Amino acid sequence: MSKLQRIIIIALVAFATMITRFLPFIAFPANKETPSYVKYLGKVLPAAVLGLLVIYSLKDVSIFNEYHAIPESVSIAVIVLLHFWKRQMILSISIGTILYMLLVQFIFK
Repeated sequence: MSKLQRIIIIALVAFATMITRFLPFIAFPANKETPSYVKYLGKVLPAAVLGLLVIYSLKDVSIFNEYHAIPESVSIAVIVLLHFWKRQMILSISIGTILYMLLVQFIFK
């Protein structure tokens, strides 16, 4: 790859990044009312994305393997309990991830 090609690629990536950052401010200026469908998407997409993440994370888990999905089930239970107790998503996901990794690495080898 030549130096010119590298410069062009870097410029295109920088331009694409800037467009994704500036486009919402251009499409929805502060002095105009935000469209109702954008407000609706802002309400429903976070839960939908988390649900999709959970489904994607558990797609290869089988209850018929040697550990019967015990590490996953324990971690999910801890995440749900922590979230209902503290109502802090980053705390519950972090603790659940750490617990899952500890279970998989040290207990369910």
